[in-house]
Amino acid sequence: MNILMSSGGRKLNRRCGILFFCFVAVLMEACSGPATSNQTAETPAQPAAPAIPADVQQVAETSLGSEAEVLVYGDLALNGKKQILEINRIKKTPETKVPGILVTRLAVVEDDGGTWKQVLLCDEHLKNPSGYLAATPIAPVSGWRLQYEQHPDSGLVMYFTPLDKPAGGYVQTIGVKWNPKMKRYQSLDRNYEQFLGETNSLEMPEMRVQ
Repeated sequence: MNILMSSGGRKLNRRCGILFFCFVAVLMEACSGPATSNQTAETPAQPAAPAIPADVQQVAETSLGSEAEVLVYGDLALNGKKQILEINRIKKTPETKVPGILVTRLAVVEDDGGTWKQVLLCDEHLKNPSGYLAATPIAPVSGWRLQYEQHPDSGLVMYFTPLDKPAGGYVQTIGVKWNPKMKRYQSLDRNYEQFLGETNSLEMPEMRVQ
């Protein structure tokens, strides 16, 4: 008789243990649901990108029109003067996806004692105030892929690649950066090391190492 009662007690204890375990599991699931939801709801939103100052945007629009977009501004050439890198983006993305920023026009303008002057222009060709940059295609280019970097020792460096093969030429990436010796933006050789000069005529381009 004692054996039967002991066996029955063990069965009862086992059932109670199972029921208690199920109750704890349900309770933990119920508590974990709202906590996860609250944690997600309280996650702070990412801060918005800083807006371009109104005066900088106004300068860009004066240079490239109402659709001008400022990419970066400041002492870009490390020459102690404020510059603005601005673009007109291509409105329709080509079917062949190309990495980089796709532009029809680009300009770099510089604050020269309160007067903003254009120190680099990329439209159908690459130009600075002294002429056409060496290595710019002779045939007009309708769109470019732009990539740019900012280095603490040499400043802004830009890379221009025609989106389509120029007539009578070939696709070549042209590096451009500020030449502190000549005090203007110039194109670079194929190794992106030596500065090249300008030419006044695209029919007879001259490439002079400076």
